[in-house]
Amino acid sequence: MSDFLDTMARASAERAASVDPDIGDGPFARPLAPLTFGGFDVIAEIKQRSPAEGELVTAGEDRVERARRYVAGGAAAISVLTEPSRFAGSLEHLEEVADAVPGTPVMRKDFLVEARQVDEARRAGASGVLLIVAMLDDRRLRAMLDAAYGHDLFVLLEAFDENDLSRMSALIESDVDRAMADCGRLLAGINSRNLRTLEVDPGRLEALAPRLPPAHCVAESGLRTPADAAAAASAGYRLGLVGTALMQSDDPAALIRSMREAGSRALAA
Repeated sequence: MSDFLDTMARASAERAASVDPDIGDGPFARPLAPLTFGGFDVIAEIKQRSPAEGELVTAGEDRVERARRYVAGGAAAISVLTEPSRFAGSLEHLEEVADAVPGTPVMRKDFLVEARQVDEARRAGASGVLLIVAMLDDRRLRAMLDAAYGHDLFVLLEAFDENDLSRMSALIESDVDRAMADCGRLLAGINSRNLRTLEVDPGRLEALAPRLPPAHCVAESGLRTPADAAAAASAGYRLGLVGTALMQSDDPAALIRSMREAGSRALAA
């Protein structure tokens, strides 16, 4: 685990310790929204700041309005950063977005380390969660996947290198996880950002593409233009998780549409 991930894991464990152990008990006030797929799809991200890019939100920025513009552009889902220390996120941001865009799935993006944080995400209105393979041993990953499946959440399982992909592929060999991958509730993501330097390695998506497991695969980090989306699609990715480029765009709906169109053309070629 990188120094950055280790720091995030310790901070996340401290937050998890304060979560009510009964938070996963239903009923839940906020409904789930199903994740559906078209051609090349975009998971559009809401985040206040980035350790690599700095502040991404100007004074008076309305995250709800930005989320609605993402939906207008055809985003398959909206990712909301809830990590507070380095990304200035919170669960309240997720709740606001989930309430504002009913019918569009919202994913909790954070450095989750305990199953009760998956329960917490469902309570806040998430329809999906991000889980980072490198942060979780097999036992804890299994518990968190089971918690997500129990709440009918989709999971974006994030890998950084060949070791992560090997663990991911072995996981998807099981009947339960393979069924979830086949129906699109278990997604496989490759993050092209080096979490030691926080720089994007533009060649990682293509280099690891031959190792992608049998699932809807997501290209994460570094997608900024329609050409980037087309390149990811050509390498075998069905979705792109796009954050900073959309947060910095004056017309995020148009950018999402153009990325979806370029990626879909590449998939069809």
